Amino acid sequence: MSRFVLLDRDGVINEDSDDFIKSPEEWQPIVGSLEAIALLNAHGYKIAVITNQSGLARGLFDVAMLEKIHAKMCRLVSAKGGKIDAIYYCPHGADSACHCRKPQPGLLEQCAAEHQVTLTDTFFIGDSLRDLQAALAVNAKPMLVKTGKGKKTLTQLPNLNIPVFDTLYDAANHIVSGQ
Repeated sequence: MSRFVLLDRDGVINEDSDDFIKSPEEWQPIVGSLEAIALLNAHGYKIAVITNQSGLARGLFDVAMLEKIHAKMCRLVSAKGGKIDAIYYCPHGADSACHCRKPQPGLLEQCAAEHQVTLTDTFFIGDSLRDLQAALAVNAKPMLVKTGKGKKTLTQLPNLNIPVFDTLYDAANHIVSGQ
């Protein structure tokens, strides 16, 4: 049985952009996020990225470009001694009725099925309400980071009853210290 930590991408691992991340050049890691993944790996956790990528449906980039962006992310994580074991993305637009676009839990369920992950024992770290809703839909353990849209999410939901951290590194440190 593998232990996974699930991570949203934009605003958690890398700097977010209202204009979408459309190229490897635009993908910039948040300070400490690559080290956070390596820290989780060092404590026996595998990492899966769960990300909505509606820029595909909007025609802002294609799958080949998304793969180049993800290759850069994996390469930079690897340079810090970490590894991303799986990446799941929803290619659909916000108006889609798909089951994979967060807040729908489809990508989490796919990850669980493919890697024999018990979601009730699994942390999902995000920066937006839709990340938290996807985690709660499958009884995973949601965590919010204040990077990306996190501060805005907190302002909208001041009584949120889940763990909140300044950065992914702080969340990772909390997870590994609780072993």
